[in-house]
Amino acid sequence: MTEPDQPEGPDLPLWEVVRTYHPVARGFGEVFSAVGLTPAQFGVLAVLRDEDPDGPGPTQAELARQVLVRPQSVGELLTGLVERGLVVRDGPGGRGRPAPLRLTDDGRLLVERAYPAVVAFNAPASLGLTAEESVTLTRLLRRVRAALDESPPR
Repeated sequence: MTEPDQPEGPDLPLWEVVRTYHPVARGFGEVFSAVGLTPAQFGVLAVLRDEDPDGPGPTQAELARQVLVRPQSVGELLTGLVERGLVVRDGPGGRGRPAPLRLTDDGRLLVERAYPAVVAFNAPASLGLTAEESVTLTRLLRRVRAALDESPPR
């Protein structure tokens, strides 16, 4: 078996991201299932937790962009979170009418309960990295995401 720092073939960084996605998804699946959430549900709750409490709250479309899911998918996600009492919609909503979303106290408690495990899973030692390498990796991944969001590869 090849050592992790040794090339297995040509350097294809985005393919490495795809290959890395699978163990990351499994790990996050375990982290979130321990508190009764999916990764996407946690993403919604985390975004809502970070919103300005005095602000209008994000709409469903804004939330979809922030959580990186399709607007159709976030609708189903939100229905489940509203039914569980973790999120509330402000206003009547409906076609063409925004219905800002807010985190309930139960939703805030649940996301705060999950957060330490998220931090632990992201810890440099869990990733086989030094603290400096972890910071560098995070910055590089953000740069790649920004570049691809601006101009996706052909």
